[in-house]
Formats: sequence, C-alpha cells, structure tokens
Amino acid sequence: MKRRLVFATNNAHKQEEVRAVVKDKFEIPGLKDIGCLEDIAEPGETLEENALIKARYVKEKYGFDGFGDDTGLEVEALDGAPGVYSARYAGAGHDSKANVEKLLADLQGKTNRKACFRSVIALIMDGKEYLFEGKINGVIITEEKGSAGFGYDPVFMPDGYSETFAELGNDIKNRISHRALAVKALCDFLENRQ
Repeated sequence: MKRRLVFATNNAHKQEEVRAVVKDKFEIPGLKDIGCLEDIAEPGETLEENALIKARYVKEKYGFDGFGDDTGLEVEALDGAPGVYSARYAGAGHDSKANVEKLLADLQGKTNRKACFRSVIALIMDGKEYLFEGKINGVIITEEKGSAGFGYDPVFMPDGYSETFAELGNDIKNRISHRALAVKALCDFLENRQ
C-alpha cells in the first residue's frame, strides 16, 4: 500500500508540480481532498516557519502526516525581497500579475538582476519534523515571456538556460525547479525510510 502524505495546499499548480515529481510513489492528497477548505495563514518570517505552520496545521486539525511548503523569490538587488512575501508582494490578494509588475518596477534601472527561487518543504511523519530545501539560481529579465507555469515564471530565467520558466514549459521546469529539487530530496528521504 502506498504511503499517504497530505500536501498542505489548495494551489492546483503546486500540486501538479509535486505529483509530476513524485509520480506514483506516494499518494499525495491536497487540502480539499481531506475536506480542508480554509486558507492556512502564513505569519512566519522565514520559508521554514511557514512550511512548518502548514504541516503542523494538517497534523493538529486533521490528524494526518503530511507536508507543507513555502517558496520565495529572492532578488539580490532588492536585499532578498520579495522572499517570504513573494505571494503577496504587491498586496494581500495573491495577484501574480501585480506581483510581477511590482517586481519589474522595483528593478527598473538596476543592472544586477541575479535572483534565486528557494522552496522549503516541512514534513511531519511518525511524530517527527523534517526540512528539505531546493534552490535554483537565475536572473530576472526585463519583460514577461512565455505562458506556461505561474507566478514569477515569465520573468525568471534559470542559469544555464536562455528561456524563462514560463517558456521552458512544465516538463523541463518540473525537472530543474526549486520545488522539484525540494520534492526530490523529500522523495529520496521517504524511499530510504521504506
């Protein structure tokens, strides 16, 4: 029987990305699948804190082992911003288009466009907590390109590529992205535990 781990998210894009990496190794229901329709607050000041808050919420309220994640885009010229506030950089509404527009405006005239995407996954399993991280370096380009992906994907070009995440498409992104690397670390850990 496959191990069941609840992914503490209602974000369909994130679930798709994680399931693409996990394939059929584990059963990964999301919050809706366990009847949780509330948006879990993320008051933490680090990605690690927010990931743990989500995983603990699922364990405490629903009794399931599972994992939460948080991802941040960290831009060198903006002293690591938007970072932990990436999803609500332009305000509380989780509006990707507004976030991208604010980012491009904040970087106007700056020559250093280096950035990294960092994902942290917090797993609660068998009464213990574990953290996994994935990180990919790249640059923020000056205008949006591509239609795949979500969030900052149209303006983030990973090192070693001449296209943004949104141009590369999901197959490549799901192999090289920050989230893919964090999920792979999670999967390797789980496989070694079986």
